[in-house]
Amino acid sequence: MNANQTMVKMTFDRWNALMKQADTLFSSLTDEQLQNEIAPGKNRGIYLLGHLIAVHDSMIPLLDLGDKLYPELFEPFIASPDKTISDLPSVTELRALWSKQMAFLAEKFDSISTDEWFQKHTAVSAEEFVVEPHRNKLNIILTRASHLGYHMGQLILLK
Repeated sequence: MNANQTMVKMTFDRWNALMKQADTLFSSLTDEQLQNEIAPGKNRGIYLLGHLIAVHDSMIPLLDLGDKLYPELFEPFIASPDKTISDLPSVTELRALWSKQMAFLAEKFDSISTDEWFQKHTAVSAEEFVVEPHRNKLNIILTRASHLGYHMGQLILLK
């Protein structure tokens, strides 16, 4: 295994572990618990579930894997703060979207070669990438893994 293969393996070992932990956490929380605020005046669990789906959905075009699966989630879960949109999908609907998205991403990620992970993502130009080669596809996974871990730390407070 060369250095790039090792880096990709380490990144996806962490990503997959975090996704499994998040899935287990979401499965352990009741629909009622997900309606609760993390802390008084803060986001609710349902909002964070939708937010994570919307953020992970944005990786699809960023990694040049196609179009978003759920573009309708951008407005209520990224562009708007919690409790400002009254008509959110139900927890049941969001749980189903989470599961479908997990499977979709896993399949797509498995199809990307080691070399492809070190290529530029779609939000960086070829000129910028020459100067900033760290703005690659693998770095998107690293930043999204950190983001997921941050919100899991909040969600655990709902238990």
